[in-house]
This record gives sequence, C-alpha cells and structure tokens, in this order.
Amino acid sequence: MATKKPIRVAVTGAAGQIGYSLIFPIAAGDVFGKDQPVILQLLELPIALTGLKGVEMELRDCGHALLVDVISTDDERTAFKDADAIFLVGSKPRVAGMERGDLLKDNGRIFIGQGKAIDEVAAETCKVLVVGNPCNTNAFIASQMTKRIPRRNFTAMTRLDQNRALAQLSQKAGVAVTEITDLAVWGNHSPTMYPDFTNAKISGRPLTEVITDTEWLNGAFLKTVQQRGKAIIEARGKSSAASAAWAAIDHMHDWWHGTNGAWVSMAVISDGSYGTPEGLITSFPCTVDANGQYHIVQGVVLDATAQGRVQASIDELLEERAFVAELLTGA
Repeated sequence: MATKKPIRVAVTGAAGQIGYSLIFPIAAGDVFGKDQPVILQLLELPIALTGLKGVEMELRDCGHALLVDVISTDDERTAFKDADAIFLVGSKPRVAGMERGDLLKDNGRIFIGQGKAIDEVAAETCKVLVVGNPCNTNAFIASQMTKRIPRRNFTAMTRLDQNRALAQLSQKAGVAVTEITDLAVWGNHSPTMYPDFTNAKISGRPLTEVITDTEWLNGAFLKTVQQRGKAIIEARGKSSAASAAWAAIDHMHDWWHGTNGAWVSMAVISDGSYGTPEGLITSFPCTVDANGQYHIVQGVVLDATAQGRVQASIDELLEERAFVAELLTGA
C-alpha cells in the first residue's frame, strides 16, 4: 500500500485531447511513480466544465489506487494551489487568417495570468511544463511573472520532437529506439527546431557511421521531424494528442526521477550556454540529477551547418520575445 504523502498535480486544458490523454497515465503512476499518490487539480474554461466533469467521472471510475482526489475547476488559483507539478496544456490555437504575432499576444495574456497565479499559490519547488504552443515563448512569458518561484522551474516541451526524431532514425537504421543515444533537439518547438544527429550514437557508434545516407539525414529526416505536426493534422484532421501527451509524460517523468546521465531534450531558461542569449527558453540537450535538477550538457561540438540551424531557431525565439515585449512591460 502506498504510504507516501500525496503530491498535487495541476493540468490545464484537461478536457482537451492532450489533457484527456495525459491525466489517466498520471493517475496510474506512469509519471511520478507506482508508489506515489496524486491529487489531480484540473483546469478548464467555464464553457468546458461540463465536459471536464465527465472526465472526472471517468477518472474516478478507473479505481486507481494512487488517485487520492480530483478537483475540477475553472479558477486558476484553485487549480494551482500547492501544486508540486503543473502541466500547462491549454492554449489558444492558431486559426485561419491569424497573424503569428496576434497568436503570441493572445496566448501571452493567458500565460501572464497563469504565471502570476502559479507564483501566488503553487509550491515553491513546483515543476512547470508548458505544452501549449507556442510553448517556448509561453513558458518564457509565464516565467517572467514569478517573484517567489525560480524561473528555472519553468520549462517547455521539445521531447515530442526528440521522440519523433528517434522514431525516424530507428526505422532507417533498423534498430530499437533504445539503441540511439545522445540525440537532442535544439531551439524552438517549431519548424525551425534542429534535431542534432551529428552527435548521436547507435549502439555506442557514431550515428553517421551507421546511417551513411547523408542526403537523407540532411533532407528527408530533418523535414519529416520538423513538419511532423502538420503532416499528422493533414492525415487525421486533428493535431497530435496521444504522442504529445506521452512526450509530456516522458519530460516530467525524467525531470522528476532523473536521467542517470542520459541526454534528454528540454526547453529551459538559457544561462548563455553555446552563445544563446540568457533568459530565452530554448531547447538544449540536458541531463537531470537524482535531486530533480536539470543541467545543460556542456562541451557538445556543433559544426558550422548545425550552428547555423540552431541560430535560425534562436533568431525566431528572439522575434517572438520582441512580439510580446510590450505585453510583459504592462503586466
């Protein structure tokens, strides 16, 4: 029987496709451990509360031994109260005719409010993962609202890009995904992000010695990973849901438990590593220690081509920061 003190886990957009795919594995112990009781604190818009109540009913009907309680609400401070881990899934999607700058500003207002609420009521040690896109800049916005909670506690999800890259490479090489190591995504979670295959290994060998098709690596591989979200929308008529949820599970699981030296892709607040402007939330190869503290991997060598690709993504993030600067000034 579980004897640990329950942790509080907040999920926004909990009745949406990603949220729905995410909360059941959390309740089952797939994220925080099979001996860790959880209290789920689920946030939705007022118009979605009826649907969220149905989700709560399903959660309770599963009879998960680790699920201590479920709180369903449309109030941010209720959802984030004393939260130890927070998944910010809900965001405003881009619709036809909407300019990118307008999307950034509309979401900026949402994440300004959520950042303030988190700083007011969540646990000081809470780990915040932003899934809702544009996730890097949304995480940056929320982190700028904090005075009590360290800004490094806010991260954004590029694990989906890493998982997509691993899948493509494993298929090409005819090996299990677990045979591929030291693969990392750099930059923004957008079509500019760069999955660096030049430092990756397959069964301990340089990946480029196993996959010698450089035209494929620099062409079809990069394009497939960078455009995968769009391809899924075109194929199923809806955006990625289950794969995004499982990437969020992977991200939080490894942040919570540690990676034992393995590299994982995390969009974290830059400390200036690799010449990236300090304060941007951008993806690096990271490790997580046994205390749940992430560290940007140092000493990774990027050739001139890779550096150019990373810089293009950083430039995009700087543009996004400029779009929301006025919002932050007035917040």
